[in-house]
Amino acid sequence: MKISVVIPLYNKKDSIIATIQTVLSQTILPEEIVVVNDGSTDGSDAIVTQFNHSLVRLIDQKNAGVAAARNKGIEKAKHEWIAFLDADDIWNINYLKEIKALAAQFPYCNVLATAYEMQDYKGNKTSLKLNKIPFKEDAGILINYFEVACCSHPPLWSSAIVIKKRALQDIEGFPLGIKSGEDLLTWAKLAVKNKIAYNLNPLAVFVQDSAHTYDDKPNRIPENIDVVGRELSSLYKKNKNIICLKNYISSWKKMRASIYLRLGLRSKSVKAALEAIYYNPFNKMVYVYLCLTVVPNKILHRVLKINK
Repeated sequence: MKISVVIPLYNKKDSIIATIQTVLSQTILPEEIVVVNDGSTDGSDAIVTQFNHSLVRLIDQKNAGVAAARNKGIEKAKHEWIAFLDADDIWNINYLKEIKALAAQFPYCNVLATAYEMQDYKGNKTSLKLNKIPFKEDAGILINYFEVACCSHPPLWSSAIVIKKRALQDIEGFPLGIKSGEDLLTWAKLAVKNKIAYNLNPLAVFVQDSAHTYDDKPNRIPENIDVVGRELSSLYKKNKNIICLKNYISSWKKMRASIYLRLGLRSKSVKAALEAIYYNPFNKMVYVYLCLTVVPNKILHRVLKINK
């Protein structure tokens, strides 16, 4: 099993060295580390160049977004398996060792993933909450990905997943032109076509900035044209037999309704909530959001904070 690590890089001068070092500190090293500089303006690329390690390869491109950077890394990777790692995240020293163990245990799986921890900007860590896991051992096949994703933290995450190159090429890589949710759409497309081997041990750390905390408003407004929702709907029409895929679309719409509500965009929250109900009329929290769209701001903010 030969692994190429792909790291998309955009203005991460304060963390990129630590991220590369977390790869070089692995008990089993990858065959290469492909850093794709997505038009950084803070000198991040120069820092990688100065690193001067035989496994590290820097590729430059004009700024085109994280999806384009990952796709460029996939294209330039020399090996069969692609491990993704964002430029500010961390791996446990045994991450790649456990990934190779997954591949050996489940050789028919094209997608390998592990659980992870979330670390806020203050350094506090939160464990992943996963429900409806279909196996009792530390590792197994995530045969019900969409069901787990509907009632848990996202089980798949961009810095704790390793995928066969041909499986990525089969879905045409990461979708371009999407500001938020391109990774969730990619995992959905992969889950429909591939078996996912999963290790429940948290072997990576999602290092979050202040934009991921509740006290700040969401750092981006959902796109007016819901491309992710549209693509998920198209995926469902072609794969109606997939367990909970329809409910997963409802969860995506519910998330948009929640963000709009937090931003005070009540009419848009109502629209997204109604779309969520269309896909799953038993999605109870959506009805709460609908009710909250008519309450005063003071009460609204208090309820949303309690719910968070």
